[in-house]
Amino acid sequence: MSRIQLAINVDDLSAAIGFYQSLFGTPPAKVRDGYANFAIDQPPLKLVLIENPGQGGTLNHLGVEVKSTDEVAEAITRLRDEGLATEVEEQVTCCYAVQDKVWVHGPDGEPWEVYAVLADATAMRNDTAARTTDAADATDPPCCTTVDVPLLGQRSRQTTR
Repeated sequence: MSRIQLAINVDDLSAAIGFYQSLFGTPPAKVRDGYANFAIDQPPLKLVLIENPGQGGTLNHLGVEVKSTDEVAEAITRLRDEGLATEVEEQVTCCYAVQDKVWVHGPDGEPWEVYAVLADATAMRNDTAARTTDAADATDPPCCTTVDVPLLGQRSRQTTR
């Protein structure tokens, strides 16, 4: 089963965990320093909370979690066939998990990933992953990148990595 991932920045991780646990009726699947995620069955959602004081209520990134690296490879082919610039990361540590993934950006710059979790990790991220890109302006790996997109009609905010 695939599920949509919504990663948001929160000012206070503990408060956010309490709210989303009440909202979805399930405890977080993983809690780490500055990070939590919920694996929600109904609706099928991977909700990721990234503590980023001063940026609460803004989009961090979006994704589609898939079951296998074969599905990531299929997504890479499909996205490239559609003419989209892709950024592929293999064996990357991001969001306390080792993952294979492909990134694309929507028309307004919003980062989307299609990813498969390979293993749990003890670090939020590392930058030593194998990475290939066909994007002209590729920079740092986009793990937990933030974009200037308010979630609830809030004032526009500058976000940083």
